[in-house]
Amino acid sequence: MLDAMSMDQLRTFIAAAEEGSFSAAGRKLRRAQSVVSATLANLEQQVGFPLFDRRGRYPQLTEAGRALLANAREAADSMDSFKAKARTLAEGMEAELSVAVDVMFPIGRLTAAVQAFHREFPTIPLRLYVEAMGAVVQPLLNGSCRLSVIGSFPEVPPGCSTDYLLNVPAVTVAAPEHPLAKLPAPVPRAEAMRHIQLILTDRSALTQGRDFGVLSSTGWRLADLGAKHAFLKAGLGWGHMPLHMVQDDLAAGRLVRLELEASPTEGAAFSMYALSRNDAPPGPAGRRFIALLKED
Repeated sequence: MLDAMSMDQLRTFIAAAEEGSFSAAGRKLRRAQSVVSATLANLEQQVGFPLFDRRGRYPQLTEAGRALLANAREAADSMDSFKAKARTLAEGMEAELSVAVDVMFPIGRLTAAVQAFHREFPTIPLRLYVEAMGAVVQPLLNGSCRLSVIGSFPEVPPGCSTDYLLNVPAVTVAAPEHPLAKLPAPVPRAEAMRHIQLILTDRSALTQGRDFGVLSSTGWRLADLGAKHAFLKAGLGWGHMPLHMVQDDLAAGRLVRLELEASPTEGAAFSMYALSRNDAPPGPAGRRFIALLKED
């Protein structure tokens, strides 16, 4: 009996559980309520036990139904990924490749990957958008980019998959004449909070109302990492920067490293990932570009 179970039955089960009623599931699936009820009754007959308790006004998942829901979602997601990949393989090579890249990604490695990609795929236009935080993810979610390279955005959106690329070391810096630079290490976090922190802000609404690595209530928010870099060198505040961007400044004394009091929630590096949507995975050119980004 279980071998006859269909993906349609699982999708109906998921819709009924998520929508809270068979009629709402029918509206979502564009089917009559009677069809939804019959589909679920057949599924329950096949598994051998009720998935819903129908005694109340609205059907409620039974304990067994709750136990199976995660597996049903996993199976449906797996089938969606299978169909999307098959569709991508059938389409063949991409006509163009659009990629949103986190501004924190090392520019030297990005440049080398682009050069190698151009040599291998000279007829495929490559469109790059360099952004920060949620503005790197938004073009992927709205379909204007096939890939996103994320690092400063801390979460993986639902329906997306990641491919690890590299770790980017981060440092906290200030100009040598900044008051915090004159304090012995480690600098108390309470003292850092008294001074202006330069913060890279999100151009999208995906992180609205949330802060990451922000200590000071008198922070200045900048949408451009280059402006933040210039402000740091001018002594206008302190802030976190990717090490590769300030290494020359540290060596020349234009910036100094600040060792802040340890925090249990902040590390000295962040990971970079290639992000793609499960329903639109990268094609051959996109997969090759990801491999090139991994090359050191």
